[in-house]
Amino acid sequence: MIQELTEVDKEVDEVVAKYQGDKSALIQVLIEVQRQKRWLSKEALKQVSQKLGVALAQIYHIATFYKAFSLTPRGRYSVTVCLGTACQVRGAPRLMDNVTQTLKIDAGETSPDEQFSLDTARCLGCCAIGPVMVVDDEYYGKPSRKEVEQVISAKEIEP
Repeated sequence: MIQELTEVDKEVDEVVAKYQGDKSALIQVLIEVQRQKRWLSKEALKQVSQKLGVALAQIYHIATFYKAFSLTPRGRYSVTVCLGTACQVRGAPRLMDNVTQTLKIDAGETSPDEQFSLDTARCLGCCAIGPVMVVDDEYYGKPSRKEVEQVISAKEIEP
C-alpha cells in the first residue's frame, strides 16, 4: 500500500509539474492522471487538490460531472456499445447481449481481472454501419457473435 501511494505521488507530481501547477489546467491534469492508472483514486484526487491548491470538493464536482472520468478502476480495454435509435432498430439489443455474454459483465462494470470495462452510448455518430461496438478507438459495425468473441479474444492475448 505504501509503495502504491508513493507511485501515485510521483505520477501526480510529474503531471502537475508538466502544467507548472496551473489551476486552470485542472481538467487536463485529471485526464492525464486518469490515463496513467485508468481511474482517479481518492489519493490521487487529494494530491491534485494539494498540489494545485484547488478545493477537493471542486475536484470531485468536476470528476463526477464529466463522463470521461471514473472514480472506480477501469479495464485495460474500453468496450462501448451504441444504443442510439439507428443502432436499436438495426440490432443493438442483440449485439449488447453478445458482448455481455462474451465479457461476462454488464454495462457499467469492469471485469474482475480489470481487462475490460463495458459501457453504452446513446450515439457514436456512425449510424450507417450500426449496430456498432467500439473497443478503445476501433469501430466494429454489425459484428456477429463470433466477431465479438474474436475481437475480445485478440485483446486478451495482447501483451
